[in-house]
Amino acid sequence: MRTLVDIPEDDIRWLDGEAEALGKSRAAMVREAVAAYRVEHNKDWIARGAGYWKDRDDIGDAVEYQRDMRRDRDDP
Repeated sequence: MRTLVDIPEDDIRWLDGEAEALGKSRAAMVREAVAAYRVEHNKDWIARGAGYWKDRDDIGDAVEYQRDMRRDRDDP
C-alpha cells in the first residue's frame, strides 16, 4: 500500500543518509522502522506472561535460582 507522510526535512536528510550507508531505499527504511515500532510498542505479551512461575515450588527463591543459573555460565 502506498501512503503519503509529512516528514520534516531534517529527518528526511538523516533517513536518506542512513539508507545510503546501509545500501537500502528510503521506503525500505520506513517499512523497517514501522515494523520495529510495532514490535516495541506491542509489549502486552509481557503482561500476559507475568506470573507464570508464581506457584512453582520447585525453584525456591527466584533470585537465588537466577544466580545459580548464571554461575553455570561463569564456570570455565
